[in-house]
Amino acid sequence: MRLKPLVATLVATCSLALSSAAHADEGMWQPHQLPELESILKAKGLEISVDSISKLTEFPMNAVISLGGCTASFVSPKGLVVTNHHCIYGSVQYNSTPENNILENGFLAKTPAEDLPAAPGSRVYVTETVTNVTDKVISGTNELSAKARYDALEKNQKALVAQCEADASYRCNVYSFHGGLEFYLIKSLEIKDVRLAYAPAMGVGKYGGDIDNWMWPRHTGDFGFYRAYVGKDGKPAEYSEDNVPYVPESYLSVSAKGVQEGDFVMVTGYPGRTNRYRIAAEVDYVFNDSYPKARMHNTKYVSLIEENSEDGSKARIAYESTIAGYNNYIKNYGSMIESFKKGTMFERKKQFEQELTSWINSDSERKQRYGNVLNELSALVAQSQEHSERDRMVGYVHRSQMISTARRLYRLAYEKQKPNSERESGYQERDLPRIKSGLERMSRRFDANVDKAILLHFLEQYAALPKAERFSEIDKVFALENGFDKAKQSALLDEMYAKSTLDNEIVRNSLFEQTLSQLNQSQDPFMQYAKAIFTVMKAEEDKSKALAGKLQAARPELMSAIIAFNKAQNKPVYADANSTLRVTYGTVGGYSPQDGLVATPFTSLEGLLAKNTDIDPFNAPKKLQEQIKAKLYGDYTGGMNTVPVNFLSNVDTTGGNSGSPTLNGKAELVGLLFDGVYESIIGDWDYNPELNRSIHVDSRYMLWVMDKVDNAQNLLDEMKIVK
Repeated sequence: MRLKPLVATLVATCSLALSSAAHADEGMWQPHQLPELESILKAKGLEISVDSISKLTEFPMNAVISLGGCTASFVSPKGLVVTNHHCIYGSVQYNSTPENNILENGFLAKTPAEDLPAAPGSRVYVTETVTNVTDKVISGTNELSAKARYDALEKNQKALVAQCEADASYRCNVYSFHGGLEFYLIKSLEIKDVRLAYAPAMGVGKYGGDIDNWMWPRHTGDFGFYRAYVGKDGKPAEYSEDNVPYVPESYLSVSAKGVQEGDFVMVTGYPGRTNRYRIAAEVDYVFNDSYPKARMHNTKYVSLIEENSEDGSKARIAYESTIAGYNNYIKNYGSMIESFKKGTMFERKKQFEQELTSWINSDSERKQRYGNVLNELSALVAQSQEHSERDRMVGYVHRSQMISTARRLYRLAYEKQKPNSERESGYQERDLPRIKSGLERMSRRFDANVDKAILLHFLEQYAALPKAERFSEIDKVFALENGFDKAKQSALLDEMYAKSTLDNEIVRNSLFEQTLSQLNQSQDPFMQYAKAIFTVMKAEEDKSKALAGKLQAARPELMSAIIAFNKAQNKPVYADANSTLRVTYGTVGGYSPQDGLVATPFTSLEGLLAKNTDIDPFNAPKKLQEQIKAKLYGDYTGGMNTVPVNFLSNVDTTGGNSGSPTLNGKAELVGLLFDGVYESIIGDWDYNPELNRSIHVDSRYMLWVMDKVDNAQNLLDEMKIVK
């Protein structure tokens, strides 16, 4: 494959495309692309230098950080970090007990000494450099195919990461852009001591719960605070009482003035993944097969947890974070499916591919280069879907924490036999702290009865597959050769759970240190299962890698064709989201979700009170209700006749942007992005300027709750509040 010329084409195309960027404020832009957008950003209301937001080491970009799944930002010189409540939810749950349920009641450390350790494995990542390493990643891979290509790309990336992480203070990763046309090495300071500083009560942070999730109007105070700590030498260190708050290079001022309708806003963050360049065959499979089935199975997963754990019990508290995550996906998939059925995305996707094909075929050089790329990619996609139902059901069986823990430990022992550079990604020396943290978290996120019920249900679903689609190794361990018998399989699981000691953290930590030979001698039934299925699962993994190697060659070719096609029409080009730092911009404003309805862009304290029932999830704290009734707004109205709670904008965001700072033209924090409206969820696949709206916690509401409800004066005093 001729990748070097393709990269040159990409760079030239991006520059041209940016000069005619979308009027609809579409796009999640890499910071280095922003100077090309200067005239648009300035016209919309950006007051600071465009160059500053293109440089990661300058304000405000160096105040924006990743939590490894959510975004956050520094808001004080003492390492104070603000993000969404749902992003710190796991740490609040981890520190909660039936006797001291801070998940329900909230938590405030009056001094840094009272900060609580976050859930094991919590991290703060401060991006410092982004380097184009395309030539180094693709070196020596042009003539390779299938698994050989996959392995070579993986080897080259591991070498770059290892070199980058020679300094143990950093976490480095290589990310692909535009389907593999470009690769960037991102180097981030890894702060390992993260502590919980403040979380409002559930009646603020999760007000409206799953009922209001993805909905408007919204009245959720989805905010919370961590604090980042380092060693006395200023370098990242594991948790220690001797550690001190991290001093960031810069931090954001927080606006008590807020925004008005029509104001410019900019969101900087780490959006997870979008799929706007996927082909029609993939869209068809995802929306007509994958999402509907995932929604059905995830719904059952949640019901199994709830049926096997009483509300408020130790078991339920252990799974609260899991339930919240699954419910979010359930509603997400529901909106995706609904929007897909109502909309025209699939037809437009097919139409686009027809137009692209016609454009390719209209030129002999283009036809020679790209003529077969769509057919080739379609065939590979079809191949990837051949055993989708089997893979889905085995995946759910393996979600059992006992099974997943046993498999992780067994795979770790297998990989530790190899030199570090040759180990599977996820099992190198750099990954061991994460694995160990996961083993620690299990102690407070596991209940045997719940896990057993989940496993029993999905074994029944797996056993219903045609025999040719099942693995004999799984059938043998769970005695499924002659089909599923609930009483029989239930008794078998009772015996396995009774014999296993994987639910003991001391045992798990000892197994973490054992060799493969030692694990092969283990009498633990789940370790025996991990051993029994290892070879067949490894073979399936190798098949997947071979297919991935072919896809890694085909997707860049298609993306090159798409970029060239868009260039010919002066259409903008931005890469799909991939968990790297991006900037998106827009304005504050409402929308019309359906004929006859217009949604205004702000909600208020009075709207929150009107919705309140004192019954979960509409159970605001009593003090908050009293403050609203007394109209004790303080200096947090920003010119309105009340305190705004949430607001809408048309910024282009997705999962991973949760917790992203919403900035005004002066780069002051005016809110935190935490959600999108129901109609915009399909934005991961298809951008609609009329319906794409993101939901933000208004900074005025956040400050008001901290001041008037929770008396968090100590935190307010260390923040720079713009009044």
